[in-house]
Amino acid sequence: MFELIAGLVLFLGVHSVRIFANHWRSAQLAQRGEAVWKLGYSALSIAGFVLIVWGYGLARQSPMVLWPTPRGMNHLAALLTLLAFVLLVAAYMPRNAIKAKLRHPMILGVKVWALAHLLANNTLADLLLFGSFLIWAMLSFRAARQRDRQQPPVRSASNGLATAATVVVGVVAWAAFAFWGHLALIGVRPLG
Repeated sequence: MFELIAGLVLFLGVHSVRIFANHWRSAQLAQRGEAVWKLGYSALSIAGFVLIVWGYGLARQSPMVLWPTPRGMNHLAALLTLLAFVLLVAAYMPRNAIKAKLRHPMILGVKVWALAHLLANNTLADLLLFGSFLIWAMLSFRAARQRDRQQPPVRSASNGLATAATVVVGVVAWAAFAFWGHLALIGVRPLG
């Protein structure tokens, strides 16, 4: 469990700099330059991610069950992760109305993904992993909205075709992951 916790602290810690120390981040960027900042940020993020994957894999070998999972939660989780995939795609697809309206669809996607997995899973490792990401996403969204209020972003144009493409790509990516990728990468068939 130590590896999982260390990975979460490292990964989410690096990703929390804008939440808790945005002025320090700006000073570091100005002092060291964007390339050096991104290199360090990426290296720490990758190290944290590796520790999370390793630690979660170790914890799954001897799970500590905390509560019984209610019937049907995997189906609710599948529906919620479908929404999470669409939100994730919306963060990167240009000119879609979802991003124009929500402003921070990736953070909202992480929030929905984490909640879905908390509903469908019931071990201590699940609570640590998905609960940590849910708390991080809530704090990150709040901080992003505060930055938006201080310096309102330029309203971006959107169109129906880009929005439809966002939804289609999100649904296809979700289906590929739900029916193939989750089993191949995580070792669990979420819909079966």
